[in-house]
Amino acid sequence: MKWLDEARKHIGQKEVKGSASNEWIVKLWSLKDKWLGSDDSLVAWCGAFMRFVFDSCGIPTPKTYYRAKDWLKWGQGLNRPCVGCVVVFDRVGGGHVGLVIGQDKKHNLLVLGGNQGDSVSIAAFPIGRVSGYRFPPNNPLPNDYTLPILDLNAKISTNEA
Repeated sequence: MKWLDEARKHIGQKEVKGSASNEWIVKLWSLKDKWLGSDDSLVAWCGAFMRFVFDSCGIPTPKTYYRAKDWLKWGQGLNRPCVGCVVVFDRVGGGHVGLVIGQDKKHNLLVLGGNQGDSVSIAAFPIGRVSGYRFPPNNPLPNDYTLPILDLNAKISTNEA
């Protein structure tokens, strides 16, 4: 899936605390607006990363992309996850959004996303945190919903803010 390929290119991008900022993260916001300001560590940017990924692939995104839970209104709803789907999570203070790439041996979802531990990374998330699954608009739904079990030693995400 072209959006997964695009997202993988940016694994390792990290926040920089203070006024120095990571210019790549700042540019995520300046594609369409200046909402972020100059310090990338002060604002949750998972939704901005998702917008960047889908915009890069020519796929429209929610107008309020920066609100993770607004991704629940986007695309096509799914009853269960599949590789490449968007997953929205609950978290203290709001939500989090990323892309499902598989599951670990304990059946946690493995998610590629921005602002996971202050970087673009793959992290494990308990299924109990899931608010919903979505698939990009105007793309055929998958036939296979089997999630591969990946041995990535991904840690459980504890920081998406």
